[in-house]
Amino acid sequence: MSEDDNNSEEYPTEIHDYLETFEKSLSSVDEMLKTMMSVSRSDLLQKLDPLEQAKLDLVSVYTLNSMFWVYLATQGINPKEHPVKQELERIRTYMNKVKEITDKKKASRLNKGAASRFVKNALWEPNTENEHSSKTPAKGKKRQ
Repeated sequence: MSEDDNNSEEYPTEIHDYLETFEKSLSSVDEMLKTMMSVSRSDLLQKLDPLEQAKLDLVSVYTLNSMFWVYLATQGINPKEHPVKQELERIRTYMNKVKEITDKKKASRLNKGAASRFVKNALWEPNTENEHSSKTPAKGKKRQ
């Protein structure tokens, strides 16, 4: 018998697919960690602007706390009742703040000069020539 056959007898077959998915996820996390650990943190931070540095720090600390959450769950400790839950919530609030800053940078800016020209040209202003030649002014006519 192979080792896989012995392992399948130790746990219910219904969760086999979940365990395979979990193992694949662990492998991808391991690959990402190896990639991140191959580059010096100081070298990486020098290449990033302050906002990107904050994002990297937040993702790192969130990942670390999430992994601790999983560890607690594997040890039979309810992570929802552990201080790690409050820490994850605190990190999420900072992630939202960074996202707001990023969104503000991406938001379009109002060109006040163009807006005022647009409004001036859209408004109708009567002039003396039109008042004498016609009793009803032409709508939408631009100033001259």
